[in-house]
Amino acid sequence: MIESHALHVYMLHAPDFLGYEDAIQMAREHGEIVQRGLRLKKTGNEIMSLLGGREIHPVNVRVGGFYKIPAQHEMAALVEKLKWAREAALETVRWTAKMPMPNFERDYEFVALRHPNEYPLNEGRLISNKGLDIAVREYDQHFSERHLAYSNALHSLLNERAAYFVGPLARYNLNFDRLSPLAKQAAREAGLEPVCRNPFQSIIVRSVEILYACEEALRILERFERPEKPAVEVAPRVGTGYGCTEAPRGILYHRYRLNGQGVILDAKIVPPTSQNQKTIEDDLWKFVPPRIALPIDQLQKQCEQAVRNYDPCISCATHFLKLRLEHE
Repeated sequence: MIESHALHVYMLHAPDFLGYEDAIQMAREHGEIVQRGLRLKKTGNEIMSLLGGREIHPVNVRVGGFYKIPAQHEMAALVEKLKWAREAALETVRWTAKMPMPNFERDYEFVALRHPNEYPLNEGRLISNKGLDIAVREYDQHFSERHLAYSNALHSLLNERAAYFVGPLARYNLNFDRLSPLAKQAAREAGLEPVCRNPFQSIIVRSVEILYACEEALRILERFERPEKPAVEVAPRVGTGYGCTEAPRGILYHRYRLNGQGVILDAKIVPPTSQNQKTIEDDLWKFVPPRIALPIDQLQKQCEQAVRNYDPCISCATHFLKLRLEHE
């Protein structure tokens, strides 16, 4: 979460708020800030490399655990880096809180995991602020993906009420009480309330989550005891497995059906971007009319910023929008 959020906050979204074309342009006047973002991202990448075997698409994870567990001294080497990252994350919250925020709110249905004791990441029930409360295995009974004639992307919809919102803002709204005391304090000092419906403020919420992630990583390292074996043996059997994690962009749902040899016969993966697709479109329908008189280049940039609130996949987040206005 540290590396992904740092990339989005510093490299993709901050230039929107500060009026720069991209992070390279921003670095010319805010070099120290961009360097802080790059160092934060590097810290997250080092955690991924140590545990996962490489920074992107880790290869060290296997069924039952890991292929290799880092040595105690390798884990301990991250502590000082994470202590710096924790302070840098706190500064990031204060920095993003000063950015000019468009006044834009809607009555969203937020969906996220809810854990009895922890800020959500890997476990919990799926809940919403409008009454959803289900076990992960019930996902397919309440959510469905649909093809729309004008889009190549699948749109995931909540059967009962259509569009919904996943990601940092959803986690924050549904789990503010699970944040650490320091993260809660930083959020309040940044002007956030426990309920936040302005998607543009997601850049602040992401910064709060970076802070929380640094604290949680330090907590794990302080308690780390190297196990005797890197993984437990798992015997294949016929069955269907369900899982949902909180990726940085929002809930990521998996379902796999296996035969007795462990061969996957059927799989379904629903990424966060497709789950936010309809909500992003609905935002634009509400966001554009009050700004319709703007020059088209300004309107396009503001619409792109509205989409980047959701941190869609990289190809969808950069130079993706073709805006055409038709006046009747």
